[in-house]
Amino acid sequence: MPDLKYYDVILRPVITEASMRNMSVEVSKIKKQLVEENGKKVLKPIRDKAGKAQRETVEIRKYTFLVNPVSTKTQVKEAVEKMFTGVKVKSVTTSTKDGKTKRRGKTIGKTSKKKKAIVTLTQDSKDIELFAK
Repeated sequence: MPDLKYYDVILRPVITEASMRNMSVEVSKIKKQLVEENGKKVLKPIRDKAGKAQRETVEIRKYTFLVNPVSTKTQVKEAVEKMFTGVKVKSVTTSTKDGKTKRRGKTIGKTSKKKKAIVTLTQDSKDIELFAK
């Protein structure tokens, strides 16, 4: 495997409607507490007086980048944390897409393969500034 520097790993951000929506998604989660029942510890939802489970909204920040096809998840994580100051990465999800077969007359060739990385940031992390203000 080639030795990649952090500036060789991330090629460019992916700016689509879906990726822009994922940059600040709020998800509601049920609040749970650890309760001891019959000597076993069990996670149970916290309920209010009406018996409904209490919910909390959590902001999930995901950013999509086009990365080098031979890079690993750990290399992507290190590259994002070095490129953008104050950013802490929680997880990285990658997907690869093989190149398409194309014809030009009798000649058959393939386009280059691509790899996308979806980076999830922690709650105490700073936002990534893709557009300068």
